Amino acid sequence: MILRYVFTFLTFVFLANCSGNSNKNELSSKGEFSPPEIQFTQAMLMFENEQYKMATDKFKNIERIYPLSNEAIQSQIMQGFINYILLDYDTAIFQFSRIINKYPSLKNIDYVYYMKALCFYEQISHEGLDGKFNDLALENLDQVIQRFPDSKYAKDSIQKKILVRSNIAAKHMSIARFYQKERKYTAALNRYKVVINSFQETKFTPEALYRVSEIYLSIGMKEEAERNAAILGYNYPQSTWYKFIYDDLRNQNNETIFNKSINKIFN
Repeated sequence: MILRYVFTFLTFVFLANCSGNSNKNELSSKGEFSPPEIQFTQAMLMFENEQYKMATDKFKNIERIYPLSNEAIQSQIMQGFINYILLDYDTAIFQFSRIINKYPSLKNIDYVYYMKALCFYEQISHEGLDGKFNDLALENLDQVIQRFPDSKYAKDSIQKKILVRSNIAAKHMSIARFYQKERKYTAALNRYKVVINSFQETKFTPEALYRVSEIYLSIGMKEEAERNAAILGYNYPQSTWYKFIYDDLRNQNNETIFNKSINKIFN
């Protein structure tokens, strides 16, 4: 008799739980299929409260249930942005690339290009490392500048491009200094000349000109050293590197080579 009562009680509890779960599933289902604009607003509130996992799930649900809605497209952008915030750059880049391929005429596609470029840019950590990120950042920043010259993101992309080019020049200088120290002068000269010819706007050009003259002096090519020093003096007369090469050349010869050649250009 007792077992019968126990069984009846357990059956009642089970049915009550099933009823409760059914109500929960019904509520969940209602939330899942609520209008996309409402879900997007909810997801943005979660995002603003830094509930990134919940926000991502909500954005994914919008994309799944309402794939043709504008909210679905914006949800994809927000998923990429959340990955960017969480420093998951590879996933963010994949997400932004997918959006660019699927929606090339999107109203705010300039923002997507910019965010993709930013993912590469922020992975540049040191001039001696991450050479691929220098190149990829430069390539993607150029995309923003060339495709959307009037965009508010173009101006920032130009500034970041200058910094990337400076970083690339710094890398060439670091390698060139190493070659020079090892007396591999041809290799060093090639690197310094890359900076002089291709990265004139960076702060490294005066030093590169000085180093070229320094190498020429080291191997006895005084005329080449003087000619290069003249270029340095003409373009950067107030540079410390010009003063250095001036002293180096003057000390090379008691007759002051500089007075005989270069000074004629500037005095």
